[in-house]
Amino acid sequence: MDNIKLKVSNLQKVFPAANRRERDVVALKDINLEVKESEFVVMVGPSGCGKSTLINIIGGLEDATQGSVQIDGKEVTQPGADRGMVFQGYSLFPWLTVQKNVEFGLKMKKVPKAEREKISKEFIRLIGLSGFENALPKQLSGGMKQRVAIARTLANHPEILLMDEPFGALDAQTRVVMQELLARISRETKNTILFITHDIDEAILLADRIYVMSRRPGTIREVLEVKIEGERSHEMLVTPEFLKMKRKIMDMLWQESQDAALDK
Repeated sequence: MDNIKLKVSNLQKVFPAANRRERDVVALKDINLEVKESEFVVMVGPSGCGKSTLINIIGGLEDATQGSVQIDGKEVTQPGADRGMVFQGYSLFPWLTVQKNVEFGLKMKKVPKAEREKISKEFIRLIGLSGFENALPKQLSGGMKQRVAIARTLANHPEILLMDEPFGALDAQTRVVMQELLARISRETKNTILFITHDIDEAILLADRIYVMSRRPGTIREVLEVKIEGERSHEMLVTPEFLKMKRKIMDMLWQESQDAALDK
């Protein structure tokens, strides 16, 4: 039996109206999803479908109106060290070096200095920034900063990595480089990852499975297995299997966007 790391059951999120003249906003409805141990799951959906709200609930940053979120069978009620979060913003401490940023969580956990230095240098190597240990964030490019943010999160050994549009602010070329880097890191570390994006290419390149969401109120429209042979790299973007899956997702999201426009 597969080891289910994350389980979301019958989840709903309603934002109450600000006044009597407005209606409550149902952001998420009947969300059910599972992420297995060491699986890379990606969620895509039209703008405003509640993807970020969902990942914030899983991270313990927001409360669900109803339903449950479980990590390893335990109910999520607040943020915890079992979940590492990476956002579009880099969230680095500007006064700390690369190594000190990566070490920060370990220091908070009172990991001995020699051990945290060893761990931080290993993750800096993993993200390809050996030689930049003493650099400050202002000396790094956007892609390099995001590498450091990922390394800092991984160094804390979370049970699941939650990533909300982490490459959204990067230029197209840097974004592909980061996608390939993350694909390699996930293979090497076997981390469990839930990743949110609006980029279909990114979703297919990274995912073992893709959850396609509907327009608001966000529901799970379809779950797709990504069974494309070979290394996860930019070269797969032009293969027939990739393009066939991309067309399928594009058609679903186009229909959702059209329906959303007609709803207004």
